[in-house]
Amino acid sequence: MTPTTHLALINVFIGDIQGGLGPFLGTWLAQQRQWSPSEIGLVTTLVGGGALLLSGPFGALVDRVERPRLLVILSCAAILAGTLLLMPAHGFVPVLAAQFLAAAGGTLLLLAVTALTLGIVGKEAFPRQQGRNQAFNHLGILFAAGLITLGTARFGPAVAFWVLGAMAAAAIAATLAMPADAWNCRRSFGWKEEDEQAPDRSSYSQIFSDTRLLVLAVALALFQLGNGGMLTLLGQKLVHTTSDPVAWTARYVMVAQLVMVPVALLAGSLADRRGRRQLLIAACLVLPVRAAICAFVDDPTWLILAEVLDGVGSGIIGVAVPVVVADLTWGTGRTQTVLGCVNAVQGAGGALSAWYGGLAQGWLGWTGSFLALGAAGVAAFGLVWWLAATTEESGAQRRHARRTARREARTAEGAA
Repeated sequence: MTPTTHLALINVFIGDIQGGLGPFLGTWLAQQRQWSPSEIGLVTTLVGGGALLLSGPFGALVDRVERPRLLVILSCAAILAGTLLLMPAHGFVPVLAAQFLAAAGGTLLLLAVTALTLGIVGKEAFPRQQGRNQAFNHLGILFAAGLITLGTARFGPAVAFWVLGAMAAAAIAATLAMPADAWNCRRSFGWKEEDEQAPDRSSYSQIFSDTRLLVLAVALALFQLGNGGMLTLLGQKLVHTTSDPVAWTARYVMVAQLVMVPVALLAGSLADRRGRRQLLIAACLVLPVRAAICAFVDDPTWLILAEVLDGVGSGIIGVAVPVVVADLTWGTGRTQTVLGCVNAVQGAGGALSAWYGGLAQGWLGWTGSFLALGAAGVAAFGLVWWLAATTEESGAQRRHARRTARREARTAEGAA
């Protein structure tokens, strides 16, 4: 198999394991351990906060270790171990420790797979391959969710553990099967492989004083502030507007994941033709439209349109963010460090989203709460628009560069 085929398999198998049990954790703890919502919320918050704090340091680890395949294997093993340790755990501390191990593995896994992808295909082919990675990732999530849904009726809620464990083991096997010479380490963390000697890494002060990266991080935090809690808030609204809110929420999740597959593939293709940051602009524009639909539409059938837009926006973000970070950090030797920090900042925005939406609902009602979430998307759009205007060449600039190159080539031919 080619290295990109191995990448496809890895991304299918890791699709459902990056967050450990994820949405199934709360259901399992409530059903099997009789935990209260406050206890579940506390452990989820602590694990999520700890994972965000690890994201930047783990990015630096990936850049330093220079062995992304090994880190992918260790990440999957940590997720598998953390999930299996949860089964016999009863007390708060054992459950917290098991979930933190799984969450730490998921945080490292995302960065290690990005480094492995860059190392295999290089910067020029990275946008298209990142689109394929995300498409296979979403297919893996759908496949695992289907297995858990069908298996729960026959084997009970513990089937989620076995599905996740099987996918983690399969991801490890797919990674081990990849040839050791399939990637170039210099490309993995943002250096040109043709350089005779490895250049010095840029200092942290140089990296984190880059205005473009700061603007990108804030824009993504605002996007996730508006996007992260919208489905949760919509599910609460459905409780008051329909008789079967759980079933409709499940349908919305499936619709969003299905839409993300073609969107990810298309985004990877358009990143070169239309520009990376133009994709971010499109994602930010989609969010206020989705918020308006949620605010003014009560019919659950028509609200499916909102989750189609969720698939569009989230699918674009998943492809565009690593590509833009690779663009802005290429040659620094700190690509995964910066990606880890950017992921932490946007993760913080997502973590605050449910609280922000709930607070807005208490003050402004359902309509006002969704519009407040959409306002965060408008603010993100303004920042990304500035970013696009100041960091990416316009069409006129590209045409001028091509004309200049042709004139220089003719001059060189005449001199010869």
